[in-house]
Amino acid sequence: MLALSIILRTILTYFIILLVFRFMGKREIGELSVMDLVVFVMLAEIAVYLIENTDAPYWHAILPMVVLLLIQLFSAWFSLKNQTFRNWFDGRPTVIIKHGAVDEYEMRRQRYNFNDLLLQLREQGIQQVQDVEYAILEPSGKLSVFEKKEDGTSDYAVVLISDGHIEKSGLRNIDKSEDWLLEEVKKQGFESVKDVSLCTINDKGEVQMDEKDEYKK
Repeated sequence: MLALSIILRTILTYFIILLVFRFMGKREIGELSVMDLVVFVMLAEIAVYLIENTDAPYWHAILPMVVLLLIQLFSAWFSLKNQTFRNWFDGRPTVIIKHGAVDEYEMRRQRYNFNDLLLQLREQGIQQVQDVEYAILEPSGKLSVFEKKEDGTSDYAVVLISDGHIEKSGLRNIDKSEDWLLEEVKKQGFESVKDVSLCTINDKGEVQMDEKDEYKK
């Protein structure tokens, strides 16, 4: 009977955790946020408790799993509505290399050392920092690298507007003001920054904007 109880508890735990993951949405393992990792660790602990403690009622494990699921769904919904909340929980990408020069201040702020930087550059086949136009440390810890082209440019596009909000760090990267950005918004036929879901600018100075909720019209 003990073996049967363990088997049943294992199957039940498997399907509950699978259901929780399905509700959490699609995201690659390497792109999990801190919130996702916390939920995963807690789910693992609850699963072990349910399987090992065969005398404990099922609801002792099911209830906290449901609570975790509700927390995850609420935080995901709220992060869509509030950019500050999203940046705080998920983190923001950080420019580590700009025009072949390393930003040591940002590396110290992110507690990211040169051994990590050089290792991740080598993994992408890059030996010299000077060959990199931009290197961005993503919230997941992945390093996105954009190499210099023969004309000195790269494929990297700086985000200026995200979900109707001005990205001040992007403006600082290109040494432009908010007034300049507002003029660009009006040039492309938008009344307000709130009407733009995404705005980027590449090394050639080309500004691209996407209208917010355009498919609802």
